[in-house]
Amino acid sequence: MSVKILTDSASDLPLSFYEKNNVTLLPLKVHLDDTEYVDLLTIDSKTVYQAIREGKVPKTSQVSPQVFEETFTKMAKNDEDGIYIAFSSELSGTYQTAVMMLDQVKEAYPDFKLTIIDTKCASLGFGLIVKEAARLAKENTPKEDILKDIKFRCQHMEHLFTVHDLDYLAKGGRVSRASAFLGGLLNIKPLLNVEDGKLVPIEKHRGKKKLLRRIIEIMKERGESLDQQIIGISHADDEETALEMKELIAQEFHPKEFYISSIGSAIGSHTGSGTIAIFFLNKVQS
Repeated sequence: MSVKILTDSASDLPLSFYEKNNVTLLPLKVHLDDTEYVDLLTIDSKTVYQAIREGKVPKTSQVSPQVFEETFTKMAKNDEDGIYIAFSSELSGTYQTAVMMLDQVKEAYPDFKLTIIDTKCASLGFGLIVKEAARLAKENTPKEDILKDIKFRCQHMEHLFTVHDLDYLAKGGRVSRASAFLGGLLNIKPLLNVEDGKLVPIEKHRGKKKLLRRIIEIMKERGESLDQQIIGISHADDEETALEMKELIAQEFHPKEFYISSIGSAIGSHTGSGTIAIFFLNKVQS
């Protein structure tokens, strides 16, 4: 029996991916206009970005304990073996809730074989890990080999991203409000990455073109064998810049493939529109 792959909607993979690859979706929630929506299922990212432009502030919440309990119990009853690849524990309580509910389900089904992985990754950096795990599972790869691949990618996945407006990160406590105000006045764009699962500002640049060129420089510094990789690009309602970034990367590194996705409602509620993110490995398995 093949290993079942589960993940949550913070991986920013489209709904069609789950359907085509037999991956179980565990959706986060988005709260907007006093209504609770289910990420990917009852709300889309364009709705969230339009609401933000209108001055609204959407909130998010983790995958509910009930969803975990129902999903895990069904798998346990069917004697399924699985891997839940989870959103960074530093950015959401989803991982911790999953662990808690697994412990609860195992009280009734002590032989249930489910492994939960804290990726310490976000958005499509997390999604690329899920994509490869789903491919391996389809090929009936042994569970221990899939886990080895997942853990390697979690340790070596680079996230480089910028936001259009620092105010959204300031609201989430990721940058100071003073920095956000100054950045807006001077057209200063922040460059951030993810370190041990947390969002960390690393540089600031004036103007988009300079920033995109700097991303290329950092990819040169950190990347390995980029011509052999699938490079991920996710964007928050800014496909034009995503394609511009793709062209710059293609000219410089000639990667094997690109995977471009829209940043989903859950992540987008915190970044706002105009976010561009690049994902690649800083080490390639031999």
